[in-house]
Amino acid sequence: MLEKFKELNINDVIIQALNEMGFEEPTPIQAESIPVALSGNDMIGQAQTGTGKTAAYAIPVLEKILAATPTKDIQTVVLSPTRELAMQVAEEINHLAQFTNIQALPIYGGQDIDRQLRRLRKNPQIVVATPGRLIDHMKRGTIRLNHISTIVLDEADEMLNMGFIDDINLILAATPADTRQTLLFSATMPKPIQELAQKFLHDPQIIRMKAKEVTIDLIEQSYIEVPDRQKFDILCRLLDLQDPDLAIIFVRTKRRVDEVSEALKKRGFSSEGIHGDLTQAKRDTVIRQFREKTIDILVATDVAARGLDISGVTHVYNYDLPQDPESYVHRVGRTGRAGQTGEAMTFVIPREIEHLRTIERLIKRPIPRRKAPSFSEALEGAQQSAIRNLAAAAEDGSVESYRASAEELLSNFDSVALVSAAIKLLTKEPDTTPVKITEEAPLRIKRSFHSGNNTNRRRDYSGNKDRKHEGDSHRSSGDREKKRRFSDSRSSDRKPREPRKSTEKKQHKEPNRSVFKPYFKD
Repeated sequence: MLEKFKELNINDVIIQALNEMGFEEPTPIQAESIPVALSGNDMIGQAQTGTGKTAAYAIPVLEKILAATPTKDIQTVVLSPTRELAMQVAEEINHLAQFTNIQALPIYGGQDIDRQLRRLRKNPQIVVATPGRLIDHMKRGTIRLNHISTIVLDEADEMLNMGFIDDINLILAATPADTRQTLLFSATMPKPIQELAQKFLHDPQIIRMKAKEVTIDLIEQSYIEVPDRQKFDILCRLLDLQDPDLAIIFVRTKRRVDEVSEALKKRGFSSEGIHGDLTQAKRDTVIRQFREKTIDILVATDVAARGLDISGVTHVYNYDLPQDPESYVHRVGRTGRAGQTGEAMTFVIPREIEHLRTIERLIKRPIPRRKAPSFSEALEGAQQSAIRNLAAAAEDGSVESYRASAEELLSNFDSVALVSAAIKLLTKEPDTTPVKITEEAPLRIKRSFHSGNNTNRRRDYSGNKDRKHEGDSHRSSGDREKKRRFSDSRSSDRKPREPRKSTEKKQHKEPNRSVFKPYFKD
């Protein structure tokens, strides 16, 4: 196992982490990118989301830090378009670095700035940041890029779409041009990204991966629009109604894995959960139980389910929409394997409908909406399941030893009454035991760079998108956060923009080096 990773001359401590995380062999983008990045060359990786590109750059970054002389300076910066991706990337890097002293710190808007400053004082070797918040720290002097050896642009086209191209220019211009290695990953290569690469990358090697074919024709897909607080009750009704042989429930966070799997147990379902904090031994035990059908419901995050290949999965439930549309394809592809049919249901809160539309565009088909089942429908489904089980037991011919008891009962009771009693005993009535599931903030909408007035979509310099897209759980701290947030000196000094003609082509200005004078060499 992991032989192909070992052939890439990866450090043993990283191989150990890959084994703990459930990796088996490198994906195509990893196999192509890791040797190039390890050689120290600048690189452009053109690959879709969901192809394993985080490990494709994280492994070489860790190798480089392990080989370098220890220092208290930040050695690598990863730029991400959203705070969700920044958190996800930092988490994966920390898992890969779990047997080292290397730490990756996510830096993004909307987080307590004092908390970020405290963590920066612990001298993390890697910072994963949204561009706006990184610039805030640069202006304040709490992050300096003078000594970084590697900078990674993750999902560069998304950062372009969100209006970050000028910020990226500023950040790259503040790094040591002669000694830094630049790794750029992007699903597409629009002209502004090509121009940026031409300006800041030195003789980059280009690696292109073909987009994966989206083949989910045998899977019946649907979605239910539902508030977050009602998801669990509806999930239980669906499980009672559909009685899946094996089901995987995908959620977005580790906390949710724990809460949903425990809540299912309280309501009488046979379930376990897997996420990145489980030991390899525990993960192996849970997956073995699922394969052997000792449990029939597995609750998982996308990262934990990586490489999971289990036959016989009949249903997939997307309890939470994935951050990346490509992950939806990976999720529903867990069912409908080897020519078998499968069913995938997705819960969508009203504020996430636009994310569903993005998924529909990816798979090139509409996902039909269905009504949430009622309590009575769930009870009817449980009764039908009991009838099927009773009929199957009668047909398999293994009831001969019970015949004498059956005849005795029939001599004393009506046959219809006896069958009714059997169905009642076999029917699992819907359980309404109270459970606690913590509500999660909704996904925020990624707005298109090419539609509408881009100035209205510009993030504030804390790295956040428009605050109206944040979840309720963040609103309560909104006023406090505004007081803590760094002031944006640019907004007060900026002159009113001259109106542009619609036929004018947008020009990207050269970075204003005067703002960051301490960070540049004359």
